Amino acid sequence: MGANAALKGRMDELGLTQDELADRMNSALAVITGRPGDVSARTVRNLLNGASCRPIGRTCAALELVFGCPVEDLGFSAPRAMPYPQEGPVRRRTFITSATGTAAAAVPLVTQRRAVGMSDVARASAGMNALVEADDRQGGHAELERSALKGRAGVLELQQRNAGERVRRALYALAAEYTTIAAWSCIDARNLDQAQRYLNESSTYAGLSQDGPTEMRVWVNLSMLAYQRRNWPEALAAAQAAQTSTAARRDPLFDSLARARVALAYAALGDGRVAVRSLGGAQDSFSKAPGRERPRWTAFYSRPELDHLAAVVHSSSGAHALAEAMAHRALTRIPTAFRRNRALATAQLALAQLRQGEAEQAMTTAADVFTIMDGGALPGRMRTLIGDFHRGLFALEPPAAYARDWADRMRTEWSRA
Repeated sequence: MGANAALKGRMDELGLTQDELADRMNSALAVITGRPGDVSARTVRNLLNGASCRPIGRTCAALELVFGCPVEDLGFSAPRAMPYPQEGPVRRRTFITSATGTAAAAVPLVTQRRAVGMSDVARASAGMNALVEADDRQGGHAELERSALKGRAGVLELQQRNAGERVRRALYALAAEYTTIAAWSCIDARNLDQAQRYLNESSTYAGLSQDGPTEMRVWVNLSMLAYQRRNWPEALAAAQAAQTSTAARRDPLFDSLARARVALAYAALGDGRVAVRSLGGAQDSFSKAPGRERPRWTAFYSRPELDHLAAVVHSSSGAHALAEAMAHRALTRIPTAFRRNRALATAQLALAQLRQGEAEQAMTTAADVFTIMDGGALPGRMRTLIGDFHRGLFALEPPAAYARDWADRMRTEWSRA
C-alpha cells in the first residue's frame, strides 16, 4: 500500500511532526487505558508510509481521540473489534478538565473548539496582507492601527486552541506582524510613544516565533522609530542588529535593507563617508538578491525605494544635487499603487531642489505631494517633511509671490482631517 495522504494532510494541517503525533497519541492512550502509551515515531512512520494500513484497536482509538474523527477519515481500515469501547461524553469531558491540563492542551476533541491548522494561518495572513496594501496606498492612520490590533486579537485567540509547534510559531509570527503594522502606523502618524509600546510587544512575539524575517522587520521598525525620534545612536544600533540578524545573513535583500538603515543613521550622525559606503553595500546586496517568495511587507523594498533612501542619505550628507538625481530616479519607477511612498519621494525631491536654491521649482514639486495623495489626509511623517519644506521656503529672503501661493495651498491641505 502506498503512503497515507489523508493522515499526512491532517498532520500538515495541524503542523505536527512524527514525534509530536506520537506524544499526543501516548497522551490519548493514558486517558483511554489509564496507562502510558508506547507509540513511537517509528509507529507513526509506519502509519504514514502505508506499512500499517489496519492499525490495532488501541492505536485507532488514540488516532480518533487526537484528530477527533473516525480512522476511516484518516485513510485506515478500522479493526473488526476494538479492545475497549469508544470513549463517551463523560470520559471526553474528564480528559478536557483533567487536573494537569497537559493532555487537554495536547489533544483536540470534538467537544473542544476545533484545532488550529495552517489553513487558519493562511486566512490570518491574508488579512494581514490586506492591511499592508492599505498602508502602501494611504500610510499610517488610526483605522489601520485599529484593524491591526483587531487582527492581532484574532491571532492570539487562535493561540489558545490546540495546534502543533509549526502552527504556533507561525501564529506568533503573525501576532508580531500585526503588532508591527500597528506600530508602523503610529510611526507614520508620528504617534511615537505608542509606536514604542507596540514594538516592545512585537519583539516578544517575534522572539517566540523564531522566524528570521519577522525578527528582522521588528529591528528595522525599531531603527525607523529611533530615527523619527532623532535618536541617531539608537537608530544605528537597531539597524546594525538587523544587519547581523539571521535573515540578513541568509538573504541579500534583507541584508540590503539593513545596510540602507545603517546608511541613514550614519548620515544623520554626520558621518557621510561611512553612510555612503553603507549605501553602496546596500546597493550591491540588492543586486545579488534572488527572486523568491518573501513576506508581503517586503514588497515596498524595491530598487526605486532604495533610490529614495539614497536620496535621503545624500541629502543628509549635504550632497543635494545627487539627492535630487536619486529622487528623480526613484519617482520614475515607484509603482503608482505605492501612493504614500511616491508622495514621500516627491517631498524629498522638493527639499533637494529647495536646498539648491531652486525655490519656485521646489514649490511646484512639493504641491505634487497633495496631488499624489488625492485629497487624503497626510500621514504625520509626511506632514513633518512638508513642514520642513514650508519653513525652508519662508526662510528665503525676501519671500516671493509664489511662496504666498504655496502658503494658501498649504493651509487648505493642512486642514484636511
